[in-house]
Amino acid sequence: MADNQASLSNYKVPGMRGTRLGERQREKPNDGKGTMKRLVRYFSREKMRIGVLVAAVSIVALCSVYVPNLQSRAIDSIAAGDYGVLGQVLAMMLAVYLVNSFFTLVQGRVSAILSQSIVRRMRTDLFGKIVNLSVSYIDSHPHGDIMSRMTNDIENISNTVSQSLSSLVSGVLTMIGTVVMMVYFCPRLALLSCTTVLLTLLATKYLSKAMRMFFRKRQVILGELNSTVEEMVGGYHTVTAYNRQEEVIAQFDKSSDALTKTGIMAEIFGGSMGPVMNVINNIGFVIIAAFGGYFAIKGVISIGVISAFIVYAKQFGRPIDELAQIYGQIQTAIAGAERVFAIMDEPEEDKSGENTMENIVGNISFQNVNFSYVKGKQVLNNFNIDVRAGHKIALVGSTGSGKTTVVNLLMRFYDIDSGAIAIDGVNIRDIDCRELRKNIAIVLQDTILFADSIRNNLRYSDENATEEEIWEAAKMSHCHQMINHLPEGYDTELSQAGFNISQGQRQLLAIARAFIAKPKILILDEATSSVDTRTEKNIQDAMVRLMENRTSLIIAHRLSTIQDADCIVVLDNGSIVETGSHGELLAQKGRYYELYMAQFAGNTT
Repeated sequence: MADNQASLSNYKVPGMRGTRLGERQREKPNDGKGTMKRLVRYFSREKMRIGVLVAAVSIVALCSVYVPNLQSRAIDSIAAGDYGVLGQVLAMMLAVYLVNSFFTLVQGRVSAILSQSIVRRMRTDLFGKIVNLSVSYIDSHPHGDIMSRMTNDIENISNTVSQSLSSLVSGVLTMIGTVVMMVYFCPRLALLSCTTVLLTLLATKYLSKAMRMFFRKRQVILGELNSTVEEMVGGYHTVTAYNRQEEVIAQFDKSSDALTKTGIMAEIFGGSMGPVMNVINNIGFVIIAAFGGYFAIKGVISIGVISAFIVYAKQFGRPIDELAQIYGQIQTAIAGAERVFAIMDEPEEDKSGENTMENIVGNISFQNVNFSYVKGKQVLNNFNIDVRAGHKIALVGSTGSGKTTVVNLLMRFYDIDSGAIAIDGVNIRDIDCRELRKNIAIVLQDTILFADSIRNNLRYSDENATEEEIWEAAKMSHCHQMINHLPEGYDTELSQAGFNISQGQRQLLAIARAFIAKPKILILDEATSSVDTRTEKNIQDAMVRLMENRTSLIIAHRLSTIQDADCIVVLDNGSIVETGSHGELLAQKGRYYELYMAQFAGNTT
């Protein structure tokens, strides 16, 4: 859609790749609490699995807390020489370890199923949101960044839920149970052991703040890097043709270096949590060894209790260590979830309208239409045109004059600033958007085909089309013979975007797809620009039959293709400067005459 792209080329939309790296980080502060609340809502439909997981984690935590008690009794039994009790205690320890192992297995399995179920629902919600966004949003945001949110960000959330959820629950239960057991054995020693908690909270507070900033910034830059790669792959032929490989590499290196620097800082702060917590835990061991020995000498506690306290101190610090290790991953997931929810919070395309237009005739009216992609940069100025049903209207003009914009507005891809567009006297804002587009078929200059069979690509405009209708449409567009010469005929699988056939063949298939739609209104945006002269003549003959009793809007640069149009509308800078038939406009020797003579002389328009 060349005109649309030309109109958009003069400005930067917020969020485009032209924005400086990290700028969106400053524009929208991180809302970790709000994001976490929204993530928790996805767990509401998994109550049974969450219940099983919590039960399994609770049993594992209970076993972990109970084992040091048995160990303490075993040591005291050895010290007392009571080997009968020792045998019973060891048997109980073995049973507890077996139970612990079994429920650890259950915990891992349920956690994996739970994470995939939640992420599948989130991925489905995100994809459903993307396909219902307005065209203006898709046009103004890098496609690679949108895809990064669907892949990288969702995957980070999946990994975090799978690996961290059970650790969080287990850590909390283990810490609570450990504190209870420590108080039970010796309240004074337990109180001294817990003095390290204050150090833990302070370290977590200051390190987490820095981690949160760098992990979120890393996700933003990763999306921008994906946009660079997607743009290069999509325009690879152009990059190669103009020998721009070095410049593309330099651009990639710039983004990659920014990602590397941010990633290093994120990993430094994320990796520092573990060592810091180990130092704090070691301080706790020293406290237990010193004061525990003193209490043992005084007869307050036994040697077995000291052993149990050392294990409990380690258990108390282990969940904190684990949380410290996964904290960076949690921050990455929160940053990714925030980016995912940012798309989910975007308003969907307004498809409202009560009129279904079941008996549409095809009269089109543009009344004093004004439109701009960006405020202050007018694209259409007081545009007025009436198209009678069954007539063929051609829109011509230099690049950027607003031809394709007219089509975008008629399809409700964009909303007008002022004025009105009506079909059969009904404002298109009052027509259900699905019904509106069902009655309009469009063939764009940039042909879009999907990685599927040719038959399914042709049936894309009407999934209920019969085999006979598909063949008839293919014959009318002069691609039936071409299809039959392919290895699998109509079952031939096209690669992504149909790159395993020529551009001209892709355009023929797009035209056949429009034929199958049986529209009341037909839009052709340079529909024959990639076919040879003979094929173009055949398609023009077929289109004459197709356009019978149908309103047709044709956008053309090759003026030879629209000489038989009922009316030719000449646009310049978003305004209508001339209207009339081919002969009338040539006789006026105005703008159309200049375009025609320049093209006839072989110059570009």
